[in-house]
Amino acid sequence: MTLAKHLGMYHQAGASGPSRLVEEHAPLVKKIALHLMARLPASVQLEDLMQAGMIGLLEAAQRYSSTKGATFETYAGIRIRGAMVDEIRKGDWVPRSVHRNSRRIAQAIKAVEDREGREAQDWEVAEELGMALPDYHSALSDASSGRLFSLDELKESGELPIEESESSDNPLDGLSSEAFRRSLAQAIDALPEREKLVLSLYYQEELNLKEIGAVLGVSESRVSQIHSQAALRLRGRLTDWRDAEDA
Repeated sequence: MTLAKHLGMYHQAGASGPSRLVEEHAPLVKKIALHLMARLPASVQLEDLMQAGMIGLLEAAQRYSSTKGATFETYAGIRIRGAMVDEIRKGDWVPRSVHRNSRRIAQAIKAVEDREGREAQDWEVAEELGMALPDYHSALSDASSGRLFSLDELKESGELPIEESESSDNPLDGLSSEAFRRSLAQAIDALPEREKLVLSLYYQEELNLKEIGAVLGVSESRVSQIHSQAALRLRGRLTDWRDAEDA
């Protein structure tokens, strides 16, 4: 079903307030879809992402309340992106080997940092994994295309160990605890400057990988590697927090 048909059906439902919000913010669906497409394989279709995103926008319009403490655009953006990520994960197009390598990289980064007491360098992680540096960079690129990482919709099935409640109106209500939010903020703040900048430009400024590459003076593929390493570094550093919660 096309975006136009979704809008037509919603207008027929007669919800004037929510309908206005949907109509005004429909372009946001395509903007977010295009942003995600920059990190996805060619097998993922823009139309599929937009259909999922429209469902997220409709749900946001129905559930939004100004008492949530966020603008509608912010709230809708979270739900749209979350709906798209869920749709992609349902497709199960990522080889299991990519997931295994992602876990191995995160564990290797943590092992080096625990041992050295500082940030792990690329060559050190590659050595820990028994890989040549180019092979490590290739694995990072695979991990970036294989897993979506979002600072807004972190889930157990994503890069970091946070539960999200299916029944909650607020997609941020699922964060496990205030303690985790503090730990996550501290972990992000402690990232190497380049990794922190890439996350900021991608998630806050919503630049695509090519635009970030222009800012940093590196290739688009290198930005993808830096992004993936940042996500896996965070995952490794927050393992201790998750283990403590499980205990």
